[in-house]
Amino acid sequence: MLSFVIGLVLMAIMGATAQADLITAKDFMARIKENPDLAIIDAGKAKTFATSHVKGAVHINHMDLYQKGNPIEGLILASEDLAAFFGSKGISEKSEIVIYDEGSQKYNTRIYWILKYLGAENVKMLHMNMDEWAKVRLPLVSTATEIKPVTFTPSLNPAVYADIEEVKQSIGNPAVVLIDARTEAEYKGTTEDSQGHIPGAILIDHKTFLTDTGAFRPEEEIRKIAEDLGITPDMEIITYCKTSVRAAPVFVAFKNILGYEKVKVYDGAYNEWVVENPVVQ
Repeated sequence: MLSFVIGLVLMAIMGATAQADLITAKDFMARIKENPDLAIIDAGKAKTFATSHVKGAVHINHMDLYQKGNPIEGLILASEDLAAFFGSKGISEKSEIVIYDEGSQKYNTRIYWILKYLGAENVKMLHMNMDEWAKVRLPLVSTATEIKPVTFTPSLNPAVYADIEEVKQSIGNPAVVLIDARTEAEYKGTTEDSQGHIPGAILIDHKTFLTDTGAFRPEEEIRKIAEDLGITPDMEIITYCKTSVRAAPVFVAFKNILGYEKVKVYDGAYNEWVVENPVVQ
């Protein structure tokens, strides 16, 4: 009984620690007041940013973080190029960073994952909810933010990154769960841009973990979904989609909400896999 109680306490602590990277508008407002050097990233559309954004935010389009000219769409830039890009936006690995997008949870989580892979330690995610933002009087402006370039020194974290060789080795391994975060139609190969899915992958559409407003579902709901699929905390999870943008919310759900320790994103995703490897329907 004692060991059972201790286990529950440890799970609670682990979950609370993991969820610390998901903050509320109230928490965000407090951070703005406490830290004048807070690095704020608006990952939404450039047109929307030009009209209205959080005061002090810089705009980052996730598309600018990918390799140009590579036939495999969506592969992230080399670490030194990513570091130079973030540095040009006034963001270093030591910055306290908060990221929000247009409310879909796709782009803030994608940039969050990239920054964590680069070794940034203090990165938070904020969901765009205008009602909540209005309650705390979050300052919104249309004027551009002055940027002072800094140096970003990367220290890669391989614990969150999976390459194609690791995905190949995971197939048939009961200790690894490969998750396809696309739609059911894409998973089954019934769309024009999909022939099927990676062998052994299970389907969890990234929207499964989100409410109608785009917020993450409560922890207990996400945990039940995982348990119903037989996914337990001791397993390693690798998630992907077409370009691994939609894989990022699934990564956050397991890593930051449930507190699972072994969670990775396959950056090459379906686009890389299908070039030379078979898929199933």
